[in-house]
Formats: sequence, C-alpha cells, structure tokens
Amino acid sequence: MIRRRHLLAAAAATTALPRFAIGQSDTRPTVTVALQKVANSNTLDGLREQSNVGTRTMPLYAERLIDLNYQGQLESVPGLATSWKRIDDKTIEFSLRQGVKFHNGDEMTADDVVFSFSPEHMFGATRPATAKTLELNNIINTARVKALPAEVPPVARRLWPSLDRVEAVDKYTVRFINATTDVTLAGRASQHGSEIVNRRATEAAPSWLDFARAPVGTGPYKVREYRPDDMLILDAHDEYWGGRPPIKTLRLVEVPEVASRVNGLLTGEYQFACDIPPDQIPRIEANGKFEVLGGTIPNIRITAFDMHHPVLRDPRVRLAMAQAIDRAAIIDSLWAGRTRIPAGMQFDFYGDMFVKGWTVPEYDPAKARQLLKDAGYKGDAIPYRLLNNYYTNQVPSAQVLTEMWNQVGLNVEIGMKENWTQVQDRAGRGINDWSSSAAYNDPVSSLVSQFGPQGEDQQTGYWTNAEMNTLSNVLETSTDMTRRHAAFARMLQICEREDPSYSVLHQNATFTAKPKSIRWKAAPSFAIDFRAGNFAQS
Repeated sequence: MIRRRHLLAAAAATTALPRFAIGQSDTRPTVTVALQKVANSNTLDGLREQSNVGTRTMPLYAERLIDLNYQGQLESVPGLATSWKRIDDKTIEFSLRQGVKFHNGDEMTADDVVFSFSPEHMFGATRPATAKTLELNNIINTARVKALPAEVPPVARRLWPSLDRVEAVDKYTVRFINATTDVTLAGRASQHGSEIVNRRATEAAPSWLDFARAPVGTGPYKVREYRPDDMLILDAHDEYWGGRPPIKTLRLVEVPEVASRVNGLLTGEYQFACDIPPDQIPRIEANGKFEVLGGTIPNIRITAFDMHHPVLRDPRVRLAMAQAIDRAAIIDSLWAGRTRIPAGMQFDFYGDMFVKGWTVPEYDPAKARQLLKDAGYKGDAIPYRLLNNYYTNQVPSAQVLTEMWNQVGLNVEIGMKENWTQVQDRAGRGINDWSSSAAYNDPVSSLVSQFGPQGEDQQTGYWTNAEMNTLSNVLETSTDMTRRHAAFARMLQICEREDPSYSVLHQNATFTAKPKSIRWKAAPSFAIDFRAGNFAQS
C-alpha cells in the first residue's frame, strides 16, 4: 500500500527539482563563436596558455580567487573568494566561497586552492629559485608528480616570484604567505595563470597534457572536447555558483581568415565573430541585422627589440626605429581612429602609480636619421618576425611600419612565421611583433612581468638591463608608494628611451560582431563573457 505521507514526500521531491529536469526540454541554444585562434599553446592550462587568446577563453571554464568585473571596468570583484584581507605586508588571507562545485561535482575547498599553488602543480616539485618550497599539507607525494613542460615553471615564477607557501587555515580559509613584502598580492591572485584546479581530477590525469587539454574547473561552462588548432566545445555547468548559464553548448571554432569569419556570421553559420578589423565594421553594419561591439582593452601593441642583434646592439638604432613611427597615421588608416596612443607602457587604472606627462618617443624622421648616422648604421638588414593571424591588422601594420622605417634609411625585412616558437628562435632574430597586457592595476603586472628579470623578454634572451632589474625588485617588494612611483618612472625612461627594449605602437582594441537579436555586452577585455545575465535572444 502506498501511504499518504509517501505521496506527499514524492510530490515535494518533484517540486524541488529544477524545471528542466522533470520532462521539459532544455531550450537553451547552441552558440558558435568564430575566433582567429582558440589556444596558442594547444592546451587549456592557465600556466601554459599565457596568451591573449587564453585570456579570451579561460574565464569560461576556469576561475580565480579574485575575479574581474567584465561588465564594468575590470575592477576586482569577489570570485572563488568572497573576501580577502591583508594580515601583514607578506600575508593575505582569503575566505572561500562555500558550495562551489567543480565540473566533476566535487566541492571546492581549501585543499584545492593549496594544491593549485603547490610545487607539484606549478613547478613539477622543483624548488623555485626565488622562493622556499611550497608545501602541500607539508608532504609532496612524489608518486603523483607529473613532468611539466619546460615553459610552465618560469611562468609560475614570473607570476608568483616570492610566494613562500599557501596554507589552509580551515576548510574555507587559506593564507598566501610571501617571502618578501609585496603590495600586489591581491592583484596576483586575480591574474590569468592563478586559476584554481580540482586536485582530485588533476592528480588522476595520466599525464600533464591529459590534464591540460581537459581541465576540471569551476567556470560556467565545462570542457566537453578540445581539438587543437580546430575547436573547443563547452557545455553548460548547471551547478555553477553564479547562476545557470544561458547557453547549452558553446562551440569556439578556429577561423583564421577574416573574410571567412565575416561571411560565416552573415550567413548564420556563426553567432559571434571575434577579432573584426575596423575596416570590416561598415560592411557588417550595412546589414541592419548585425552590429559590432568592443573597443580599447588593457593591452598595448609593441615592437620588441633583440639587443644582441649586431645592428640593434646600439640603443640609438632602437630609438631611431621608435622615432620613425607615425603612430597617429597607423591609428587613422588601419584602426579608423578606434584606438589611441598610450602614455608609454602604462594604463590609466594604475591610479597614483601612473606617471603623468610621460609620452612615447615623438614621430620625428629627421631625428631618426640623425640617430642612425651617429650610430654608424650602414643599411644592414634587420629581420622582422611576425605571425599572420594572431593580432588584428597584424600584416598591414607590419607593412606600414616597414615602409616608415625604410623612409628613414632602415633596411627591415619581414619574415612570416607559423608559431611563436619560430618567432622567438634565437638564431637570426632582430625585432618581432608583440603586445603587453596589464593583468591588474599596477605596473608590476605589465612592465615587470614581461620585461623584468623573470619576464619573458629577458628569459628568452631579447634584452637585459641591470638597473631595470634592480628597480623591478623595488617595485615588487617596496611598500613605499613614493619610492615605487619614482622607480616606475625611471624604468619607463630606461625601457623606452635610453636602452629601448620595445617601442609602443598603440593601445590594442578588439571588436566582436553579432546579430542584433542577441542581447550581449562586450567586455573591455579579450575575454568573452557568457555568464548568466549577459546573453539573451529576442
């Protein structure tokens, strides 16, 4: 006999189930996004995929303790931590969000956070050169340590150069303890590469590559399938702490050619097309059913110099190259005025650290010619390496720059490369096309991270400067803001005028096209945001 109380209990249980789970179909759409590139390293790991394209896709499936407000101005907001506080100049404590579910159903706890910043995960259990060993519950299970790609430990050292250890205070509280004072600890927790991974799933993966191509995170979408150089398929993570995702399945498709992205959008093959050059915006918006959104982002396009090239050993040649660039002409002709010339390698959100009155080297062909004459330049060839489809307007920009350099007597030869490994190959390189991002509101996140002693520029052997390295240490360890500001101002002087490591071209901008029938807001970032509240169809 079925008793009345059993019927009531069954009815109550049915009522408590999500509506879509009791026979109603899931009407959420499958959305296809066309990108220039899905992943630069052919992995989905934050410590390996340190790139603009990684910044774009990572927030969809992996998250950090401190998030960025992608619907605002990228200010810091609670992420996997609900709050944080400085204990002292070397220590920051995070209160974790309770009830957060990983894609495999595990609850995120302090154990996962400690593991994410352990030597096992970040360094392959190799002791960092500038920090003590990070201990995971005081024991490293060497049987579970996986061999990491050679590129991962240097990135971990760059992002967290003096992290001593991460400790679990309790199940939902962790402390990051630094070996030195550091005013940027909160910023470091918000940067790309500080994502929290699921300890159980990561340890269970047969190899690092298996983990890196199918990471188990906490983001609004979970990885179903990743095909290198082709496609990333993500499904909604319906237990996401931030609300049920509005899209059932996301297909991120690699479409290198601009024309193919635009045509696919207009024919309905793609619902979103990213990396739209400004000269294509009028064509798209001529069709009243479509619009293009976006603008400037905290990323600066640069030309990087290899100071060891025979011609570029003389800093006057590098400065001449900077002064031969008509940046305003590039912005007008290739960007339709939709971006700007920044005040050197800095951003307005640096606040009190911003160096007022600083400018990039002025466009002055006569001074450029004189510098080349003083340096005894004889017209020797300077290689210029770039990719074909990584940055918007990449090849047209290179062609314009080469012509500007040619007009002052520089012999620059473009060399097209297939990947970043070829671009950064030390044999025969001279200058290359690059960019620099600010992950948080301090120059440590850009100038020090990329051009300091642990930065990629110096680690790959392009450039080094002893005073710059000393000042980088000041910027990373001093709590005296006046001293830090003075150090940053001097670093700009060194890197952009006296011993140039790069030349700023312009602030980067990114544009995404979509149907007007889709309500969606573009972030002031490479990131594409499809969380609850930022996607709807009419």
